[in-house]
Amino acid sequence: MSKIDSAIEVRKGEELDKARLSAFLKDQNVQIQDEISIKQFPGGFSNLTYLITSGEKEFVLRKPPFGANIKSAHDMGREYRVLSSLAPMYSKIPTPIIYCEDDTVLGAPFYLMERVKGIILRNRIPKGLDITPDDFKKLSNETIENLVELHSLELEKSNLISLGKPEGYVGRQVEGWIKRYFKAETDDISSMNTASEWMRSNMPFKETSAFIHNDYKYDNLVLDADSLSIKAVLDWEMSTVGDPLMDLGTTLAYWVEEKDHPALQSYNLTWVEGNLTRQEVVEKYTDLRNTSVDDVLFYYVFGCFKLGVIAQQIYARYKQGFTKDERFAMLIHLVKACGKNAENAIKYNRINNFY
Repeated sequence: MSKIDSAIEVRKGEELDKARLSAFLKDQNVQIQDEISIKQFPGGFSNLTYLITSGEKEFVLRKPPFGANIKSAHDMGREYRVLSSLAPMYSKIPTPIIYCEDDTVLGAPFYLMERVKGIILRNRIPKGLDITPDDFKKLSNETIENLVELHSLELEKSNLISLGKPEGYVGRQVEGWIKRYFKAETDDISSMNTASEWMRSNMPFKETSAFIHNDYKYDNLVLDADSLSIKAVLDWEMSTVGDPLMDLGTTLAYWVEEKDHPALQSYNLTWVEGNLTRQEVVEKYTDLRNTSVDDVLFYYVFGCFKLGVIAQQIYARYKQGFTKDERFAMLIHLVKACGKNAENAIKYNRINNFY
C-alpha cells in the first residue's frame, strides 16, 4: 500500500454528478480531458473531499456535507477566498483553481484546488511508513513553528484583516459555540454544561489579533513522504482574524496525550512517543512568539469545548439521518471525552496529567 494519502470509491449517498461537473469545468476553461474520474478521500468529518482525475492531472474538490446548514463552517466561497489571499505570502497551501457558487451543478457550492501529494497522519501510521520517536519530535516541533508562522502573517497590506472582526472575538466565540452546542444537543452531558458555564465566568480581558487557522492539527497537514516535513496545510474553512491564543487552545485540544481517553487517541497521533506534551507545546509557542500565556487554562477549556461541539454537530446530523456514514455513530464518545478533559482541566487547574 502506498504511503501517500489515497482516495477510495465514493461513499454511497455522497456521489457527484460527473456529467454536470465535467460540463462546468469545461465551460470555465479548466484544462480537463473528455473523461474525468471521481474518488473520495476517506478522512475528515466535516466538508466532503473528492479526488478529480483527468488524464495525468489531479484536482481536489471540496463541498459541504449533505444536510449541513451550518453556514459559517461550510462556506466554500470564503474558504476559496482565504486560499487566494494567502497565496502571495504563504507557500504551504494548495493552489486554488476555481469556485462555483451555483448549487445546481452539484447541489451546493464547491471549489477546486490542486492536489498536493503527500502523507496525512490520521488515526494510525500509514502502512509501510516507519516513524521513529525522533521523527515525531521533529514533526511536533515543526508543527508549532508553522503555527507561529501563520500567527505572524501581516494583516493590513495583505488584506487578511478583511477575513475577520478581531475586536470582541473571544466573547463572540464563547457565546457562539455554546449556542451551537445546545442547538445540536442530543444527550445530557454534564461536563459540557460545566465547561460552558465556566468559560462565561473566566474569559480573559486581554486580546490580541492574528490570522488564525482554527482547525490546526496533524490530519490537516500534508507531509513530504521522505522528510516528513510540512508541504501544505489543508481545511481552511474556519480560518479568520482573531485572538491567536484561541487558535492555540484548539490545537491543544486536538493534541492528545498517552493517558487521554481512547476516544480522543483514535483521532490524532500526538500521543505516540516522541511528540511534545501539551505543556511543552505551550512552552514552544510562547518561546517562539516571545510572549506569555497566563490564561492557558481558559484557552484549553475553550478548545476542548469547541472540539466537542464540532463532534456533536456531526453526530446530530447522523442521528437525523442526513448521513449514513457509520463513523459518525461513535462521535458521541468523542463529545463526552472532550467534555471530560475540559472538566478535569478546570478541576486540577492544568492542561494535562489528569489521569
